[in-house]
Amino acid sequence: MLVRTKDSMTSTVNTHPEHDPQDAARDALLAEAFRHNAPQPAQRTESGGGEPTIGSLDLEARNALRRVGQRTEIRTDEAEEAYEVEYRKLRLEQVILVGAWLEGTTAEMEANMRELAALTETAGAEVIDMLYQKRDKPDPGTYIGAGKVAELREVVEASGADTVVFDGELSPSQIVALEEALRVKVIDRTMLILDIFAQHAKSNEGKAQVSLAQMEYLFSRTRGWGGNLSRQAGGRAGSNGGVGLRGPGETRIEADRRRLRADMARLRHELKGMKTVREVKRARRQRSTTPKIAIAGYTNAGKSSLINAMTDAGVLVEDALFATLDPATRRAQLADGRTVVLTDTVGFVRHLPTQLVEAFKSTLEEVTNADLVLHVVDGSDPFPLKQIEAVNEVLAEITRDSGEEIPPEIVVVNKIDEADPLVLAELRHAFDNSGRDVVFVSALTGEGIPALEAKVEQFLNTLDAHVELLVPYTRGDVVSQVHEAGTVRSEAYEEEGTRIDVRLPHVLAEQYAEFVVGN
Repeated sequence: MLVRTKDSMTSTVNTHPEHDPQDAARDALLAEAFRHNAPQPAQRTESGGGEPTIGSLDLEARNALRRVGQRTEIRTDEAEEAYEVEYRKLRLEQVILVGAWLEGTTAEMEANMRELAALTETAGAEVIDMLYQKRDKPDPGTYIGAGKVAELREVVEASGADTVVFDGELSPSQIVALEEALRVKVIDRTMLILDIFAQHAKSNEGKAQVSLAQMEYLFSRTRGWGGNLSRQAGGRAGSNGGVGLRGPGETRIEADRRRLRADMARLRHELKGMKTVREVKRARRQRSTTPKIAIAGYTNAGKSSLINAMTDAGVLVEDALFATLDPATRRAQLADGRTVVLTDTVGFVRHLPTQLVEAFKSTLEEVTNADLVLHVVDGSDPFPLKQIEAVNEVLAEITRDSGEEIPPEIVVVNKIDEADPLVLAELRHAFDNSGRDVVFVSALTGEGIPALEAKVEQFLNTLDAHVELLVPYTRGDVVSQVHEAGTVRSEAYEEEGTRIDVRLPHVLAEQYAEFVVGN
């Protein structure tokens, strides 16, 4: 039998005795459609002013698209007809989730299904039921077997679902077989993630990367329905073809694939130019002596919240998976006065589609070019060690292709204010035996942030040279650069100039060797 998860959801509508039940049902459905558009608390700057941050503006724009995009297409004066159009357009796609329990415990399987539900809701659909089946391996024909497909069809017909989402990657033949059996749209986990990326991509490079990934995935899955698969007219008698044009013609699917190949070639060419721009900016940062820190981790682990807590940057923060795709680079000043550059990268997820890894490789390379990686882990997740394993797999794939090594990392366990104490105890025990640097923080409350900055300072000190400089008063530019790029331990003003005891990056220490008077 198919097993329903404990969190399976079914829709219920409460009717008011004084109103028509049909109108009440419509009102409830419209309220559900706009449930993501509730007023958000305004994000304010550290100074307490009312100026909105970049992240709050981005979040407002994203929610506005969900609201306004439906209302601007009504072109009728008939109120009832307009209402029907609005009602039809705002109806959320109702989805049933299906998984195959191939390994792990029941708790791990249900956590995977909850993550799939979060992905589905982020994509803008409503989950009405979640089912999974214990199997040794997926069925090659229908993923869950013919008997279970028949049971699933009964559930689909009873619930009136529009779509079935499978927690795995389906082959083209499996998708066709399932759609024919269920009579509804069938998509897999990869298609779902690609759809979320397409909605959240904001920069031109991000949109091009997502489009390329979608086309690469759909190329082998292109298919048509009915007459769309028939061959075009060739040179048969009575047709429009003439001498020299007789032949079998070209099928619709061949034309679609040819068009996809052309579009993919165009996008690759555009991304090549964008990559050049990114490499120029990256080379400029590499020439800089400012330490570079990359923030990587599982999606919705709180990476953007962490960069806001450390820099007051105001980047977009939303309780959703893959809320931010475009890397955000911000400058921050540590407690010792040292300036660093923090880069927030795209989040990872279990079974991240290989097409996305390839498309976002230039963005993910920000991790390998950093001096230090802050690996953010969601401490409130019931299985945070699984998140760490998934992130390490993607990072290993990136470095394997580029031939570079992963920079040193500090594991940052975030959301400790919401975490289960038993889970935190398990993490502490695991890291105590591993010898890895770990800090437990809450980006929301600020707990642990000073300890994290101290740990970062401690690591950066290992990259520096400890020198004592005597800088003439005529070289104020050197003193300014030393204060910005180094950690000044002491400073005194003498007759010959300014004596500074400082930790400097080795590049600067060699550059200012003429001012060194002691070690």
